[in-house]
This record gives sequence, C-alpha cells and structure tokens, in this order.
Amino acid sequence: MIQNNFELALELIDAANNEDTNIESSDGKQWSKELLYSHRMTDMQQRYAPDADDAMKLAMRVQHIQRWKYPRDEYPMDRTGYHLWRTNLYTFHADTAAALLVKAGYDDEFINRVKLAVSKKSLKTNPDTRLLEDVSALVFIEHYMLAFVEKHPEYDEEKWLLIIKRTWNKMTEKAHDFALSGSIKLPESLIPLIQKAVSE
Repeated sequence: MIQNNFELALELIDAANNEDTNIESSDGKQWSKELLYSHRMTDMQQRYAPDADDAMKLAMRVQHIQRWKYPRDEYPMDRTGYHLWRTNLYTFHADTAAALLVKAGYDDEFINRVKLAVSKKSLKTNPDTRLLEDVSALVFIEHYMLAFVEKHPEYDEEKWLLIIKRTWNKMTEKAHDFALSGSIKLPESLIPLIQKAVSE
C-alpha cells in the first residue's frame, strides 16, 4: 500500500517522538512522553479547529518533536538562560520538523509554513502561529497545568495568577471562549484560581 505524504509524515513524526525514554501513563496505557503530548495536540486541534488543513495538523503533531534532546537544565537557570534555551529549542523543533517533512515528500512552501508556526514566529501577524499557540495553551490547561502547580509548591497565589494570566494572554478570544465553555476539562482544584486570574 502506497502512503500519501500526510500519512507518511505522521508515521515519521510519531516514530521520532516514540524514541523518548521518558514514560507517562494515560488511560491505562504507557506512552513515550512526547508521543503522548503530540497526540494530545492532535486531539485538541480536532476539537478546537476541526477544519485545519494538513500543514497545521502536522504543525500541531510536530510542535515538541524530540524535545528531550534539548533539556532546560543544560542552560543557566535564570531568565537569560531560559530565553536562550527557548530560542534554540524552537529552532531545533522547526529544523527537525523540516527534515521529516522533506522525507515525507512535501515541497518547500509547505515546509516553510510549518516551520514558521513551529518556531513560534510572527505570533501577532501569522494566523498559523496563533492557532498553534491557542491549541498548545489549551493542552497545557487541560493536561499539564495541575502537574505544574504540584511541582512548584513554593509558588504563592500571586505567582500562579501571573502564570495563568501569561498563558491566557497568549490566547485569542476564540480560545478563551472555548476554554470557558466546557469544551476542555479544567483541572477541578484550580478552577477558582483560573476564574480569578481571567476576571482580573
């Protein structure tokens, strides 16, 4: 059976993320951490933007491609180190995505569009980047925010309000409405904090 470009790209992306030796459980199944994340991105995209085209579907799936190869702790643990890590990480994701899409047979125009979104460039002007940011924020709220809170018990309420506001401010009004309409599962214990943050 001959695969089309999209099917081959998904297979290549999933195979690359399945190399992650960090394991997480979800619904009774063991997953490589970044493979699970990529499938959660696809699930959210299908719920939030079901009409997205193939370029954006693949951008969602490939956003954290092989993220474990760029650990945060290899950079200084300060604001400057964080920004340097993030900049290099986005470039790594975009270049790795491009190499896989070349193997899948896509042309330069298609690949450059995916790279622009994955590298988080032109957030205010590029609708692809805005859509990717919306979906990633919704995934963070639904699946990762609670664990992030539990990982940092030293943070006080003011710090968490700031973090939630920063996440919220990256999202479009459409994503705000989607998050508050019951379309995603908010972490129950954090609902009062989320409501307080978004109402201020």
